[in-house]
Amino acid sequence: MLRTRLCELLGIEIPVVGAPMGPEIASLELAAAISNAGGLGMISFGGYAPVALKERIKKLRTLTSKPFGVNILLGGPHLPLPEGAFVDACLDQRVPVLSFFWGDCTPYVEKAHKLGIKVCDQVGSVSAAKRAERAGVDFIIAQGVEAGGHVAGTVGSMVLVPRIADSVAPVPVVAAGGIADGRGLAAALALGAQGVVLGTRLLAAAECNTHEVYRKKILAASEEDTVRTTLFGNEWPNAPHRTLRTPFVERWLSQERRGSEQRADEPIVGEVSFGGNRVLLRRFGGIPPASDAVGDVESMDFLAGQAVGLVQEVKPAAEIIHQVAAQAEHTLAVTHAFMHYPETLREVRLGSSVPVCA
Repeated sequence: MLRTRLCELLGIEIPVVGAPMGPEIASLELAAAISNAGGLGMISFGGYAPVALKERIKKLRTLTSKPFGVNILLGGPHLPLPEGAFVDACLDQRVPVLSFFWGDCTPYVEKAHKLGIKVCDQVGSVSAAKRAERAGVDFIIAQGVEAGGHVAGTVGSMVLVPRIADSVAPVPVVAAGGIADGRGLAAALALGAQGVVLGTRLLAAAECNTHEVYRKKILAASEEDTVRTTLFGNEWPNAPHRTLRTPFVERWLSQERRGSEQRADEPIVGEVSFGGNRVLLRRFGGIPPASDAVGDVESMDFLAGQAVGLVQEVKPAAEIIHQVAAQAEHTLAVTHAFMHYPETLREVRLGSSVPVCA
């Protein structure tokens, strides 16, 4: 079994973290399936009121007895309550892992540690990683610019991961962005990471709450079919994100600033769930379509990373996680053998005995 310091830290078996794709995409069932498979399942706080967020955490605990995490956006989209209220809900429920993104998590780390909660921060730069290290987080997610969803930095994973790993050692680093199979996990370990985050690959997990149209687009897309933009900035202006190049995106990309103008005259394109409520979605709204989205779904935000080209079929989350681990082990073993015993590898090909995690 492939175990790293991240596994020891979190009490998991496989160094794979499920991305907290939100607000409704990463379902409770998906997070539970990942945790039950030996990884770390993660949900977004999803804009739920604290009382409702507590209930979701309680429900997740009925689906898994394994470690899981809850992610909170700091300084992100406008919310009816201060961000600390959502943090307090997670602290009240003693979530195993409290994850942060986009802002400064420093005010919350000590509070979490006093309750025995592990804390991670997702960052897109070395400077942000050093801030997280000073805050005392337990591990850091280094998000490369290839990642889908909102993207904090501008540097690719191949450079960012080793830079952050070197800068914050011995704090464990988890690689995110451009990873969809075991070869990506093996590569991340070689770069100094202790695990990886899977996001785009899990959009095609059977338990993921992905809209049917969204899932079909993911399966049909190649690595060239995404773009980093600020187009879907309604309610969260000027926040870069990577999304699929749909006909709608191609039509408006030359006017991407329009998406962050918060114009009251933008038409309603549909209805989605947010924070447990049904809300109207204006054009350029940054909420990706979950399974219950209705309306002009084709004009919504299909967040996805460049690894989308590696996603070719729907599978149960547990199968994805186990195949990623097995393929990573095989890749590392063959690479080691190639380096030390090349004469034994004349008939061996990378991945020959382990299926690609399509």
